[in-house]
Amino acid sequence: MTQYLISFNDGAMDHIPDEDWGDVGKASHAVVQEAVNAGVWVFGAGLERQRASIVATDGTVADGPYPETKEVIGGFLVVDVASREEALAWAAKTAVACRCAQEVRELMPDPETDAMLRQADRR
Repeated sequence: MTQYLISFNDGAMDHIPDEDWGDVGKASHAVVQEAVNAGVWVFGAGLERQRASIVATDGTVADGPYPETKEVIGGFLVVDVASREEALAWAAKTAVACRCAQEVRELMPDPETDAMLRQADRR
């Protein structure tokens, strides 16, 4: 199985009228429940609308994002599925529920982290 990040940009849902937010919430939670039931849900969340903090390698902290950044993530979910096509299908369901386009990216596998997690589960 491979993990995929499905995300949308901050402001992508700004077109939704206030009176529709309840329906959007129900629809998006239905997709989450479906993903949980299918055993593919890993994690997801909406992000608070705020400036990020950028922590440099020397530990200094600055307000972000970088000035050249035009778009920032507004929300995301991670699914663990067998194929990119399956990830795209989950993104399509999410797009309908959230009423906005979704970006799909494959996460890089990390066997060392996987081994650490397996070891931690044995404790």
